[in-house]
Amino acid sequence: MVNETKLINKGFLRAGNGPFHADQVGSLLRSEKLKHARFQKLNGEITAEQLRATEDEEITRIVQKQKELGLQAVTDGEFRRAWWHFDFLEALTGVTGYQAGGGIQFHQKQTKSRAIKVTGKLDFDKHPMLEDFKYLQSVAGDHTAKMTIPSPSMLHFRGEIEQNVYPDNDEFFNDLAHTYKKAIQAFYDAGCRYLQLDDTSWAYLCSPEEKEKIRARGLNPEELSSRYLKTLNDAVEGRPEDMTITMHICRGNFRSTWISSGGYEPVAETLFGNLNIDGFFLEYDNDRSGGFEPLRFVNRPDLSIVLGLVTSKFGELENGDDIKRRIEEATRYVDLSQLCLSPQCGFASTEEGNLLTEEQQWAKLRHVVEIAQEVWK
Repeated sequence: MVNETKLINKGFLRAGNGPFHADQVGSLLRSEKLKHARFQKLNGEITAEQLRATEDEEITRIVQKQKELGLQAVTDGEFRRAWWHFDFLEALTGVTGYQAGGGIQFHQKQTKSRAIKVTGKLDFDKHPMLEDFKYLQSVAGDHTAKMTIPSPSMLHFRGEIEQNVYPDNDEFFNDLAHTYKKAIQAFYDAGCRYLQLDDTSWAYLCSPEEKEKIRARGLNPEELSSRYLKTLNDAVEGRPEDMTITMHICRGNFRSTWISSGGYEPVAETLFGNLNIDGFFLEYDNDRSGGFEPLRFVNRPDLSIVLGLVTSKFGELENGDDIKRRIEEATRYVDLSQLCLSPQCGFASTEEGNLLTEEQQWAKLRHVVEIAQEVWK
């Protein structure tokens, strides 16, 4: 087990609520025990209470494992969810989930069918994930309990909006921002000090192919960018000073495949220069993510950039020296003290998970900790 007191004294683990020099995005491979319990619940063999008891047991186990690896921020692995986004969004007031005609298309793979629509006025009230966070907090101990939820942009980007409910876009986005403002405060009141907003829409806005698909839906990518930026800034405005809010920008992560390609240049100035959050988790594990040049738009010394240089899609470990060289390359644009290291994404954005074993997953996270320990001495 890593001696965390020693690491803190050496400056390896950053003070505050995160991001930390060795960090993680959030989701973890669902255990066989959890998968079996979910299957039993689906078949009526166990109750919801029995399933939750199994979830509690498995979450306690993986939180302990994260601590042993030397991670300061621990998550529940999203073990109570089927999807990284739909489970949260469906539980918002005014949002309904349903079985769609098909799933989300990835590169050579498609998810199972699921979709959401806005059927009433939006609000945040008695959301079940508040209790999920409280359980994580109860087992986190002196570690930072990190909560991950989808960005507000995802409700608009992935959801249908019934026109009789919101005939006016301004009203929809105003309500969306207010709903998330309430969510942020509710998680804070529950004890959350490290909240991550997961978002794929910004990666789509980096891809020429995906922007064409957006236009085919009758939407303007440039207008979307402005709308999403304003909604996000409205949502986080006035948040408690001791609460860290970050964003993870994802290009798609399902069964070790992806959706979009393209560097951050098209959205870099908008996001790094104008989004009022505390840090970004950025995918940098392959050529599809582009270079570090867009980081030149980072104009705040208090903005953390978490480099996702270690892939969560496959089990083979990256060469540590190569990772350290890439971190050094990034210091051409951002000071080393502002940089952190993590996998490029979670290991299981959906309950199916990526194509690697649990042991390979832990080895990846241990690799992140060990490399970070060497870089930030």
